Amino acid sequence: MFNSLSDRLTATFKNLRGKGRLSEADVDATVREIRRALLDADVAVPVVREFAGRIRERALGAEVSAALNPSQQIVKIVNEELVEILGGETRRIRLAKTGPTIIMLAGLQGAGKTTLAGKLAKWMKAQGHSPILVAADLQRPNAVTQLQVVGGRAGVPVFAPHPGTTSDLETPTGDPVAVAKSGVEEARQKLHDVVIVDTAGRLGVDAEMMDQARRIRQAIIPNEVLFVIDSMIGQDAVNTALAFDEGVNFTGIVLSKLDGDARGGAALSVSSVTGKPVMFASTGENLDDFELFHPDRMASRILDMGDVLSLIEQAEKNWDKDEAARMAKKFADQEDFTLDDFLAQMQQIRKMGSMKKMLMMMPGAQNIRQQLEQFDEREIDRVEAIVRSMTPHERVAPKIINGSRRARIARGSGVHVSEVNGLLERFAQAQKMMKKLAQGGGMPGMPGMPGMGGGARKGAKNAPKKKARSGNPAKAAQQLREAEAKRNAASSAASGAAFGQGAADFDPSQLNLPKGFDKFLGK
Repeated sequence: MFNSLSDRLTATFKNLRGKGRLSEADVDATVREIRRALLDADVAVPVVREFAGRIRERALGAEVSAALNPSQQIVKIVNEELVEILGGETRRIRLAKTGPTIIMLAGLQGAGKTTLAGKLAKWMKAQGHSPILVAADLQRPNAVTQLQVVGGRAGVPVFAPHPGTTSDLETPTGDPVAVAKSGVEEARQKLHDVVIVDTAGRLGVDAEMMDQARRIRQAIIPNEVLFVIDSMIGQDAVNTALAFDEGVNFTGIVLSKLDGDARGGAALSVSSVTGKPVMFASTGENLDDFELFHPDRMASRILDMGDVLSLIEQAEKNWDKDEAARMAKKFADQEDFTLDDFLAQMQQIRKMGSMKKMLMMMPGAQNIRQQLEQFDEREIDRVEAIVRSMTPHERVAPKIINGSRRARIARGSGVHVSEVNGLLERFAQAQKMMKKLAQGGGMPGMPGMPGMGGGARKGAKNAPKKKARSGNPAKAAQQLREAEAKRNAASSAASGAAFGQGAADFDPSQLNLPKGFDKFLGK
């Protein structure tokens, strides 16, 4: 969503690198570029004006950190101001002290309220709650049916006493206010602790829609009223948000379609203009593509500083702890990394979701965005098909896979032999790396891992270099004989006394001692 804005801001900050101090002209030029980047991203003009003014004031003020150079100081100021206009801090749902927590959804038609109701219900269920969905949108054709389908996918019950309309030619007959009240009562009787009410939307803001939403709000007295807004709506987002705030007095904002390729200024405008926090973000079409909105993490993504915390949380939520413990034990025991292990790791990564989304959370990901966009998510499916086309013995001992076996594996997985060859080569490299790590050698170009013996390699630079073997056959044979003689001498020394030489072979005259001193040595 914020790719264009992120590129513009990153390019602006690059122009400041290497400068010992920033003049007023440098600050003005930087602020001007930031203002243009925000306007191009469809951020509301009043928000841009206030944002740029605060950055200029702080950059020219006495706000200096000894740990940061001037360009880093500007990045720090911009990051803090972005966090501020995005809401300042993470805002969670306020749960009711007694009875069910009632959440009402409001917004324009097409903003994605119904799908988002299912996402929110599944998210609340994962948090340990028992949610129920209430179908109070009786005007949009098949809205009730859609909510029932979404609720079924989320594994959440749907209260839908009225079927609603099935075509634009039908006249709505049900009473959405009565349905909403009955849904809350149903939740109390069935002991559901969260009620999510899906209300009707329109193609534009009108008095009838606002009046209906207002009456539902008054009837059910919700704990939260979430305004669902399409992130791709552009400059009109501010007017729509202000109208809904005046009509239903919403308590929080949910950004839908945040995975789109539009400029995304709505996310930076709505919270600042209305003073209401952004609480959730919908980032895809699947029910799991839904997350709590963290202003500080979103600001880091916009400035291409990554979002490692979200990545860690996603891994903790989806990673199989038993599988991780098994791999850790195998790693500690220095057992071989097999293709079965490789397949298990691939399946663990797949549980975490899209590879593109995960890689885009890494710091500096904007620099390789074009390569990431060209990445084919189906590559994981092809790799899994190749491994599953191997026999159990081949997965444990891939060295036995000869030409005929590779051809058979390629036919079984529906790929070309070259793809099988490429996978086996990459696996061999990974196997070597894992073995090196398990032995304490560390990653190539990196020091050894603490506690794993890698520190012993620190003195490797000062160790005597091994003499290269000569290309002359006669000389090579002579070198081999000399090396063999040295090994035999070392072996005989080791088999003798503790100080390297046996007592039977000891000759005091070799020590060049003073005359008569040899009698003290027992000879």
